[in-house]
Amino acid sequence: MTDTLTNGPILRLGTRNSPLAMAQAHETRARLCAAHGWDESAIELVPVVASGDKVLDRPLAEIGGKALWTKELDQWLFEGKIDASVHSLKDVETLRPAELVIAAVLPRADKRDRLVGAKSLADLPAGAVIGTSAPRRAAQALSLRPDCTVVTFRGNVATRLGKLAAGEADVTFLAAAGLLRLGQDEVGTPLEPAAWLPAPAQGAIALECRADDTETCKLLAAIDHAPSRAEVMAERALLTGLGGTCHSPIAVLCEGDGDTLTMRAMLFSPDGSEKVEGRAQFAAGDLEAPEKLARELLAKAPPAIAAVFNGAS
Repeated sequence: MTDTLTNGPILRLGTRNSPLAMAQAHETRARLCAAHGWDESAIELVPVVASGDKVLDRPLAEIGGKALWTKELDQWLFEGKIDASVHSLKDVETLRPAELVIAAVLPRADKRDRLVGAKSLADLPAGAVIGTSAPRRAAQALSLRPDCTVVTFRGNVATRLGKLAAGEADVTFLAAAGLLRLGQDEVGTPLEPAAWLPAPAQGAIALECRADDTETCKLLAAIDHAPSRAEVMAERALLTGLGGTCHSPIAVLCEGDGDTLTMRAMLFSPDGSEKVEGRAQFAAGDLEAPEKLARELLAKAPPAIAAVFNGAS
């Protein structure tokens, strides 16, 4: 990091170079500049092609998990090529290097999924094909429509919409927050949380930096949104307690009301035939309560569910 613009940018933000990741980086830059009274030129956006963007024909869990979204940016942080990374927090592993810290969480956007291709899962014809590479979405869909078939859909928003238009599936799912940030919030039908829970930390943008870089930590903290941080950290604490991986179908939603959080969580077997669910209410910042809920869920999980919870990711 440099102190004056005459010596270069004040902050260098690393980001994946997908359209959505770049939109999130631009939002982050705008918030930082507004908070500190900087010109846009004070922040340089440094894009990287993540490993997860290079292999699109197999589910993420088969090729290395969520680390494929973060490892290049982590390396750049360690090497000092960037000062901070911009992440979709739902794509960041639960267990992170001790040398890195989540210095800010931006105000969380719409947490819901959107169904694209039909008004509802109930409207699908018998035996319809559902395109998704997310174990959570596949299991939730099959739980509601066991007659359907799931095929792998990976890639950015445009790629998945293209596959849908080409007839590779009848419907797919996209995060409402991502569509909103891309200016495509008219796409698809929102799936209400009463019947369909999102992924942990869905809709949240996180900024990560080196834990020993106190100056950058302080600059980023200016745009930390405490209510959003409380929600997503509670959801990540549930993940930690579950020992979930990219193979583990976990759906959870944490909602705040003042200083109180209410969490609903569901675990599924991969084929959606079995599920367990639970609920907890606790104070914001209490990370033991989500871990307790995780233990309760695992205690009543049948073997088909317990088998897919074997180590944090």
